[in-house]
Amino acid sequence: MTSTSKRAKILLFGDSITQQSFSATECGWGAVLSDRYQRRADVLNRGFSGYNSTWFLKFAATNEGKADLFEHENVRLVTLFFGANDASDPVLNKRQHVPVETYKSNIEDIVSLTRANFGHNVNIILISPPPVCHEGRLRFQKERYKDTATGKLERTLELSGEYSEAAKEVANEMGLPFLDLWTKMQFTSSGERGHWREFLSDGLHLSATGNQFVGQSLIEIIDKLLPDVSVKPCPESDNINSSSVCPAIQRIGCWHDEIDHTQLDKAFEGS
Repeated sequence: MTSTSKRAKILLFGDSITQQSFSATECGWGAVLSDRYQRRADVLNRGFSGYNSTWFLKFAATNEGKADLFEHENVRLVTLFFGANDASDPVLNKRQHVPVETYKSNIEDIVSLTRANFGHNVNIILISPPPVCHEGRLRFQKERYKDTATGKLERTLELSGEYSEAAKEVANEMGLPFLDLWTKMQFTSSGERGHWREFLSDGLHLSATGNQFVGQSLIEIIDKLLPDVSVKPCPESDNINSSSVCPAIQRIGCWHDEIDHTQLDKAFEGS
């Protein structure tokens, strides 16, 4: 039986890779998390397509931004997923580019804002930008811009790797769990992952396979590093949708197999 409480919240902060994380057609990674936290937590998507970390902070300082991002109760987990736009080439995409040291400072500020609004002990996972597939970006450029395509790469694997390393440094300095997508997507313990480019739909954003990879990678990190908010399937049925187990996030409403239809009042007393 559960005690009266408000459903927990999980917030996803980021750019278009986060905004698209509820995509039905691309099996979004945010939907993977939402599925995992059935009956326990609402997963709220706060991704902003095209934004870099500087723009996100500017939005967070507005009245609209404060209300949208931070006016939530019982927040148990926040993901921070920036860098894909920050890491744009400073010449070819000056509008979205953020210098790497500024990017690091911005991530630190976003972490501090998150803690200031949700408590210092709120769980935060920092996610690196994914790798960039050059062939995929050039193909996307030709398909979208046709004859006006420049054939120049405004985002590169090398630049995204530099910002991934910067994110890792921030995570280490601030004591945060870190999902190093740049490395994890490309390599396994035995070497390069030959099919990693399939994780990207246009050389930058995630495909359905990539979304599943990110979703499962996040669940692995939560299970390993944040066990109190980790949801485990029912040990008997292996189901998530009934009788799952989570130490620090209680389910809302009793499980259906706990309900005696002849004593409904008793079943729901205390809910």
